[in-house]
Amino acid sequence: MKSIVALQDVVTPWSDGLEPSDAELNAIEAEMPLVLAEVELLDALIVLLDRPASEFDARRIRRAHHRVLAARRDAANRASTGTQVSGDAA
Repeated sequence: MKSIVALQDVVTPWSDGLEPSDAELNAIEAEMPLVLAEVELLDALIVLLDRPASEFDARRIRRAHHRVLAARRDAANRASTGTQVSGDAA
């Protein structure tokens, strides 16, 4: 009978490939404004779970929602400018 510890290297070998690559880190960094905006919106919505919404809460949610939309727009614009085909190739 073999111990699971003896099989651990076969199941999950340790290699240098476990760290994120530079491209993955750059992708994460590019998405970070959208993630932060979504977290802010989620925080605003969580506050309303235990109480009714006031005018201040409604404004906070509207602002957070607008930040999410702006971050999505910016991310889409960055993605589209990175994948555009030049005029000669089209």
